[in-house]
Amino acid sequence: MLEKFFESLLIKSRIVTILPVIFGLVGAFVLFFIASYDVIKVIIGTFEYFVVPGSGIDLHEDVVGQIIGAVDLYLMALVLFIFSFGIYELFISEIEEFKQSKQSKVLEVHSLDQLKDKLAKVIIMVLVVNFFQRVLQMKLDSMLDMGYLAASILALCVGLYFLHKGGH
Repeated sequence: MLEKFFESLLIKSRIVTILPVIFGLVGAFVLFFIASYDVIKVIIGTFEYFVVPGSGIDLHEDVVGQIIGAVDLYLMALVLFIFSFGIYELFISEIEEFKQSKQSKVLEVHSLDQLKDKLAKVIIMVLVVNFFQRVLQMKLDSMLDMGYLAASILALCVGLYFLHKGGH
């Protein structure tokens, strides 16, 4: 009898995993809103630049960096979003509507390894976008700096190639 009670308690305790689901979704929504706000600021700054020349943002430097930063935030939000759906599917309940929709393949998770693989791919894309954002801010002072930049881009390309090759 004690064993059945303990097993029942263990099974019911899985409901505590609703916390990372809820807070992961809240975090994703916050990041979606912040990234969208950043894009709106770029749109307003661009409008100001054309209406009142000399004001607003520097179109050639600031816009690209801010848009790349927003993409980075959107990707981090997607990491939290996929994480929340995956934890819910694995520990709480399967989402029935996924079985009828085409979008279900992105968020549908059947194992912890599958969730880990999906998250790893999105996290790698976050790192690639972050790298691109940093490259845009870099000042190349010497040929050696340019060589390091070329080598790091080559390493990134090779890594992405093997990541993509391993996914098929």
